[in-house]
Amino acid sequence: MKRKVHIIVVFIAIFLVESCSHDKWLGEHPPHLITTETLYTSLDGFEAGLNGLYSLVRGEREGRDGTTENLRADIAMLGTDNIVPNQRGGIGFIALTWDTRNVSTDSNLSSIFLWLYQIINGANTIINQAETRTDVDWNGAGGTAEENQTRVIAEAKALRAWAYRHLTFCWGDVPLNLEESSGSNIKTDWMRASVAQIRNQMKEDWLYAEQYLDVEPPVRGKISKGAVQHYLSEFYLTTGQPDSALILADQCINTPNYELITQRYGVRASQPGVAFMDMFYGGNANRQEGNTEALWVWQWEYNVIGGGGDGGSIMRRYHNATNQHVQIMVDGVVPLRHTVERGGIGIGREQPTKWAIDLYEPQDDRGSNYAIRKYYILQNAAGNAPAPADNLPPGYQYGDTIKLSWENDLTGIGNNFVNAYPFIRKYDTYTPSVNELRGSYDDQPYLRLAETYLLKAEAQLKLGNTSGAAETINTIRRRAHASEISASDVTIDFILDERSRELIGEEHRRYTLLRVGKWLERVKAYNFRGGQTAAARDTLYPIPQVVIDANLTEKMPQNPGFN
Repeated sequence: MKRKVHIIVVFIAIFLVESCSHDKWLGEHPPHLITTETLYTSLDGFEAGLNGLYSLVRGEREGRDGTTENLRADIAMLGTDNIVPNQRGGIGFIALTWDTRNVSTDSNLSSIFLWLYQIINGANTIINQAETRTDVDWNGAGGTAEENQTRVIAEAKALRAWAYRHLTFCWGDVPLNLEESSGSNIKTDWMRASVAQIRNQMKEDWLYAEQYLDVEPPVRGKISKGAVQHYLSEFYLTTGQPDSALILADQCINTPNYELITQRYGVRASQPGVAFMDMFYGGNANRQEGNTEALWVWQWEYNVIGGGGDGGSIMRRYHNATNQHVQIMVDGVVPLRHTVERGGIGIGREQPTKWAIDLYEPQDDRGSNYAIRKYYILQNAAGNAPAPADNLPPGYQYGDTIKLSWENDLTGIGNNFVNAYPFIRKYDTYTPSVNELRGSYDDQPYLRLAETYLLKAEAQLKLGNTSGAAETINTIRRRAHASEISASDVTIDFILDERSRELIGEEHRRYTLLRVGKWLERVKAYNFRGGQTAAARDTLYPIPQVVIDANLTEKMPQNPGFN
């Protein structure tokens, strides 16, 4: 047992030390002579380090440990009031059976915990090297030497705070590390810093970043000033400072470059659809492509520098219910072909709750079939081209509708529970030239101005300005053609409902519910696939046992309820 613990210590140490070089060249294999000392001597070297850091961050929407399975984002999205598991695996297994599977030995939890500290150590390395080295050539396109240096530090600090945001919402008190890890400073006596301490550091990092980041980053995929203002607004709401939250939200919203998408645009503008969905289509997601609503867009374009590797993002695989294993069947016939318009093949591991689907008014674009797949129309060869025509079940004709339903809401205990259910289409595209069983390679909006409006409304509500909050929310609802609301409608529960209508499948829903103290209440009320197994202790995940075991010279306490 002692030997096993020592192996774990060495493993974690290597895992952390290597983080600054992992994916440094975006999937290319760097020469073995590249080290921290040789890389961070020029602006180009720091940009390479930041590219590696962004690659790690994008891992949130990829499978853990380099696979196309076990979506990391599930830790923040799954097991809530609006999304439930549709498969026994990964975080979904925990969200199905909180009472027996939310345990410290779960490998998904330990993998995500260590991945976040990889990001932190990579950021620490960049920050330390940028702040302390005197031999760096900071000259390069885009700014003066001083501007380039502060911008590099700002990006790294913004991403470090982003990682600690995940850690504090998931695990509460965790070790606070601001030093570059190396072979000479490996620690086995980590202490868990309080959430307040860590959030103070997050605030400091984001305030620095807000000062030096660009409203329009010169390179796609980089975090913007607006994204940091958004995170600061959420931070102030989380820490009970709605006045400051309102100021930061307004700073972001009032930036002329940032505007809600209210008109059709881009690659499908001439096709049937709704303005709300245009920003999610491949070729439309980036600000340079017309997406004025985007605050941060993650890059997965296939085989380009800064884009996706072999796996891509697996968000589409997890949401799309058109499964390659359990096809939709009508009267003994599997009718549907996999087409680009239908998003290719999914694995259907996440499912919106019936409550979430029923939140939309009939005319609300966000609940339309363009946004949430509720039916398919049988197509002939011309309609499916270049795929073949659909197979017609007995009595059906091309143009007929096959509806998806929630009739199996409470049933199905196999590996995949339900196949023919309504599903979110925000990731409903794929690259035909790449194996469609893999991820999708379209760039994806990660943070949108619409969510900033909803943070503003929450701050206004907490400050007693319900009329202002109603108008802020109506700005979002008008775009979707939803009916307008009045001041008397505005409550924290209404705002949570509106966040679901607008942001389902995007927001870190678990974190939102936790910060307003509503996770357990709403999971019990609306989540009938796992929610009834949740208890108060499950507002946190347990500290991974491998981390506790590796802390040889200082006992690391476990979260309450997990001893």
